[in-house]
Amino acid sequence: MTLEPEHADRQRDELADALRRLRRAAGLTGASLAARTGMSQAKVSKIENNRVRPSVVNVERILTALEVPTAGEDGARLLELARVANSDYQGFRTALQRGLGELQRDLAAVESSATAIRYFLPCMITGLLQTPEYARQTLTHPLVNRGAEWQSALARRLERQQVLYGHGKRFVFVLTEAALRWPLCSPAIMALQMDRIASLSELPTVEIAVVSAHSPVPSGPLNGFTLYDDRLVTVEVFTGELALRDPKDISYSREIFDFFHAHALTDDAMRSFLSELAREFRSGAK
Repeated sequence: MTLEPEHADRQRDELADALRRLRRAAGLTGASLAARTGMSQAKVSKIENNRVRPSVVNVERILTALEVPTAGEDGARLLELARVANSDYQGFRTALQRGLGELQRDLAAVESSATAIRYFLPCMITGLLQTPEYARQTLTHPLVNRGAEWQSALARRLERQQVLYGHGKRFVFVLTEAALRWPLCSPAIMALQMDRIASLSELPTVEIAVVSAHSPVPSGPLNGFTLYDDRLVTVEVFTGELALRDPKDISYSREIFDFFHAHALTDDAMRSFLSELAREFRSGAK
């Protein structure tokens, strides 16, 4: 289930109210419930007043403590609300109304607050790795900008790339060969894009890994995603972006990331692969 933010807010209010009513119906104080769940009284209070997002695990613990069957109608409904509470969906039309430049500002804020960021990129090269020419193409195509102003978005995307050169962060990019080969731009520009990625892989803060199409991989990618530390996963689709915060979703996304990373080329093998791709593109440009 994906909801626009205002709808998700109502769902979170409903969850908080329902948990508070269940506790009171059970004749428990906040302190008593906290003791039963192993959570602090302050956290229980914040959950019941919708000042903190409860994870699905938190809600499961509360329902168990209140002896509400999680397989029953009420328990299942509240667990579904908890899943919604940990998912935000922003539609692309809403984002366009704010402006493409503001989207870049939002991304920069999330990136600045994270220490370890992992990107799984099965279809396209992400903004932090793009050359100006590649970035311009992604922002100016009608499928993306729908007539919106793109110049400030391009400038801010290129500014965002400075985060790769900072200290105290770690960026890991896992790309498929298909993402690298997708002919978004002319062969000459694609060759420069391969050179750019190889160059960035030399930074101490950056690791690049490439899943080759020539080695067997016993599972296929369904979508790309970005992991911010162990607290947030974002999934971008044509119609918008989904943000997931539930620990189970984050854990599973990390498992998927690690699987494809384990089947990828890294270090010198990866750079040799990019160099060969660049040669292929340059050959096609003649």
